[in-house]
Amino acid sequence: MDRRIGHSTMNAVPAAAGQRGGPAAAERQPAGGAADTDGTGARRIAELEREVRELKRANDTLKQYVSKALGLDTTPSRSRYDPSPDPAAHHGPEAAGPPRRPAAGSGVEFRVLGPVEAAVGGRWVDLGAPKQRAALVLLVSQVGQPVSVDVLVEALWDGRPPQSAITSLHAYIANLRRALEPHRAPRTPATVLCTRGRGYLLNSRAVEVDAHRFWENATAGWQALDRGDPQRALYAFEAGLALWRGEAYAEVAAAPLVAPEAVRLEELRLSVVEGRCATLIAVGNHEMAVPELVAFTQAQPLREYGCELLSLALYRSGRQADALSVLRAHQKKMVEDLGISPSPALQHLELEILRQAPELERS
Repeated sequence: MDRRIGHSTMNAVPAAAGQRGGPAAAERQPAGGAADTDGTGARRIAELEREVRELKRANDTLKQYVSKALGLDTTPSRSRYDPSPDPAAHHGPEAAGPPRRPAAGSGVEFRVLGPVEAAVGGRWVDLGAPKQRAALVLLVSQVGQPVSVDVLVEALWDGRPPQSAITSLHAYIANLRRALEPHRAPRTPATVLCTRGRGYLLNSRAVEVDAHRFWENATAGWQALDRGDPQRALYAFEAGLALWRGEAYAEVAAAPLVAPEAVRLEELRLSVVEGRCATLIAVGNHEMAVPELVAFTQAQPLREYGCELLSLALYRSGRQADALSVLRAHQKKMVEDLGISPSPALQHLELEILRQAPELERS
């Protein structure tokens, strides 16, 4: 029977991390209108296509490694589990610790994996009133890309801007520039929050964003799995997950300009949680994975991969009845809520647990 364990994760839109904006333009207040984006759309599409390919490759890597390490066969021509290797056990979250502090002298840093925060030169700065903060979040979500005055005004005033909207927006930008570049001399061009055509742009060369670091840690975890280094993978996954403090882009997560990015980051976060738990099981720490997967499946009851991992972790912890109960509760929910049967992978896992297949045990 075909055993496919990595069937339901990693289908998020790729990250925009690593984008680079052009040279900083001279500081000036743009008039309303569309941003000057000649050629930007085509370049952005090309970047997204490249990052989709990278994410698919990382997904395939995670599936292949975890399936092999869990002793699960992903080849249609075979019907048995391959024995898993015996790597050293992981002894806890290496990335755990106190909340991250801004790095001294690190320039401008934004934290958007929760309520938005900004640090300049290692010190947190006041971002001002709610609309001013919201304007910054909109720009951070598009870092390295110009955002037109019209788009900002539409988003900040929900399509009903007052006559003073553009004047207010210019004031917000001026205040943010003073906060982000406190030592910039008067009448000199901004190098962080730049004017670009008829819009504004956060210079990706001048800022660091925690969402980008999260993507980099997730990628490092998948690459470590590709190299056969589960300990490094766990470290990278945990370092990435430690950056989260709440809903991404919390202030304006529902704004049309930000919603796709917030959804992409949340989907990637769920995939990294699953990848971390799968790797814990692969190195024999199934008992550590169980409570995390219980919480995960309660919050995400329709994600079949989480259910599969929880059942396998319970079985390897000597809890066969609980493993079967999880599978059957999931089957009932799928039938009652969606009118569909569970995946072949879950059905196969149930049969293997019932017959106490030795292939399920870690070698």
